[in-house]
Amino acid sequence: MISIPKGTKDVLPADSYKWQYVENAAREVAALYGLKELRTPTFEHTELFSRGVGDTTDIVTKEMYTFRDKGDRSITLKPEGTAGAARAYIENGLAGGAQPVKMYYITPAFRYERPQAGRLREFHQFGVEVFGAKGADADAEVIALADALLKKLGLHVKLHVNSIGCPKCRAEYNRALKEYFAPRLGELCADCRSRYEKNPLRLLDCKEEGCRKINRDAPVILDYLCPECKAHFEALKGYLDLAGIEYSVDPRIVRGLDYYTRTVFEFVSDDIGAQGTVCGGGRYDGLIEEIGGAPTPAVGFAAGLERLLIVMEASGAPLPPPKGPKVYLAGLDGECRKKAFVLAQELRAAGISAETDHMERSVKAQFKYADKIGAEYVAVIGGNELAAGEMNVKRMADSTSEKVPFAKAAEYFSAK
Repeated sequence: MISIPKGTKDVLPADSYKWQYVENAAREVAALYGLKELRTPTFEHTELFSRGVGDTTDIVTKEMYTFRDKGDRSITLKPEGTAGAARAYIENGLAGGAQPVKMYYITPAFRYERPQAGRLREFHQFGVEVFGAKGADADAEVIALADALLKKLGLHVKLHVNSIGCPKCRAEYNRALKEYFAPRLGELCADCRSRYEKNPLRLLDCKEEGCRKINRDAPVILDYLCPECKAHFEALKGYLDLAGIEYSVDPRIVRGLDYYTRTVFEFVSDDIGAQGTVCGGGRYDGLIEEIGGAPTPAVGFAAGLERLLIVMEASGAPLPPPKGPKVYLAGLDGECRKKAFVLAQELRAAGISAETDHMERSVKAQFKYADKIGAEYVAVIGGNELAAGEMNVKRMADSTSEKVPFAKAAEYFSAK
């Protein structure tokens, strides 16, 4: 037997309705905020991610699925959605249209890392990207969109916000971090010792417990913000207050991706233990320029669908039950099954979901099957019904029944 690759997962028909529910909720909320869908390729040139995501990040150095194609080009399965969205914005000339450009995507992404609950090698993201707006009101609107979606899904989460400044004020902060960590380098993990020279900010993002303990007393970025970044952060908090969105300032939030500037945020759940972040994002004003476009402000977020579903299950958030067909047409013999087949086609053409037997089951077995798939009604067609031109319709919820002419089947079930 050929097994599924490690770190991937099938979504079976018994569970796919849950995914559809979350995806539909995401699309509905995105539409309310004026976003339109973007679809980018599953793979891109590797340079897009090494330049955009950052060649010192774990994603680029450890986790990307990269290969040479038949033209000897380096190709990478997308590890996240933002870099591809930025490339599409530049390549398709969207900067020349009405601004801001507001987009969302639902996409698979790929990272080679140790599989665990809510973290697979192939996973799926709902992401939002807004290009062209530099104000804190755009940041607040993106956060409000995420908040609206999480509330629509019935999740109780906490919003944490921070600012990681701009390149100007972050340079001073990086010097302070290096001064703090210099005498402690021997206590850090190997990855953090490498980050110390390449990207000191990422020292604060380490998940190793020893490094986390050292990080607790590290300098705080908010103490190093330049006046412009400080004003932007204060404006963000003001807009969140205006929107009635509760938040807490968490100066330990940083980003492992190099393109982030100023605002960073996370929505955190207490229902799934240490890996409690269900949605994260922020401002990334440097990305478009980094990958070849004109300087362009941008802000967005991404939420993992697998993680959302795990949190929904853990927190008892309501999920609609799987929906069965409106009617199951049960034929007693060959001729009756043919009539059931024809009626099923007619009902589907009228927009009514219908099923019928393909296994030559007995009537009793067909009733059991109809119950198992959640049919609301079972319409029985036997020899007498075929002769009379009608079917015996039973409502499964209460076992009431009535005769319905074949010619009025669509009219009857449309009214139910």
